Amino acid sequence: MRARVRDALVHYFDRHARDLPFRRTKDPYAIWVSEVMAQQTRIETVVPYFERFVARFPTVEALASASEDEVLAAFSGLGYYRRARLLHAGAKEVVARHGGEVPRDPAARRALPGVGRYTAGAIGSIAFDLPEPIVDGNVARVLARLHRIELPLGTAAMEARLWAEAEALVEGERPGDLNQALMELGATICTPRGPRCDLCPIAFACEARAHGDVERLPVPKKRKAPTEKRLLVVVATQGPDDDPSVLLTKREGSLFGGLHALPTIERTGDDVRDVRAALRELGVVTRRRPTFHGGFVHVLSHLALEVEVASVAPISAAEGLVRRSAIAEVGLSTLTRRALETAGFLSPPPRRSGRRAPR
Repeated sequence: MRARVRDALVHYFDRHARDLPFRRTKDPYAIWVSEVMAQQTRIETVVPYFERFVARFPTVEALASASEDEVLAAFSGLGYYRRARLLHAGAKEVVARHGGEVPRDPAARRALPGVGRYTAGAIGSIAFDLPEPIVDGNVARVLARLHRIELPLGTAAMEARLWAEAEALVEGERPGDLNQALMELGATICTPRGPRCDLCPIAFACEARAHGDVERLPVPKKRKAPTEKRLLVVVATQGPDDDPSVLLTKREGSLFGGLHALPTIERTGDDVRDVRAALRELGVVTRRRPTFHGGFVHVLSHLALEVEVASVAPISAAEGLVRRSAIAEVGLSTLTRRALETAGFLSPPPRRSGRRAPR
């Protein structure tokens, strides 16, 4: 049965795989970049970032020699910025210890900063054609339904079972295509809600379908409710109307450590005093009364942030000012960019129409 499942998956991938730029290459560096970007991020979002990133840093040497600010700027808006810093550190190690070649050896790959079992397996199977398994959210869902695994996601027992099933399935020819077929199936057909079992190439072997359990599986892991915080973000500017400068700071260890951020403070309820306190932390004093622009809710995996945006101008500051025309050269979080748009310092991007592409 396993051989039939394997053949059906590879045949399905040959006929129905989406045309994605990182599927047109066997370059382990490009595959590494794509897999890092795809973590917790939809493919429709990843594609333009990937294309810009590899155009700017076409080789692992180019990435290793770049500054952290350059790398974070290329990731700006993609979220989960620790990924970018680890990818940068990994590239430096590949150059320093492996002569600029992404290692073929699985253990050497997994020793690189930020490269876990999944990323190592994706590089190994796709770039080097090695029978290395992968398990991400899509693969976990496919395997849990295929084998009707009742264990909750995120538990040690479930992780062990999923990796064992993936390892058994990947043995054979074309391991990279097999792994990508599993991911593709989970992204487009074996979806969390409304799975298209009528189109599934391995429905004949699916135990969950046979028992009517498809939408019940996999058993979800228990999630903690996100912590709620109320923030005040200050857009402090000076300079000419045609190209004003905005005050940004780069603080390691903060919520978006390593990125440039606007002065931010947890709200106390006294809005004017909060604005002045946020600026005072950066050595900026102003007697100007701030303008309040409303706000938005920004949700991260562990935090729900209620963000209020204020602006004040002009200010007197000698350091930390970035011209609007140069804003693309610094790494900004999505929260910072939304605050700049809310205050009218930046224009929002044009709305995109059409359906969202699956991961």
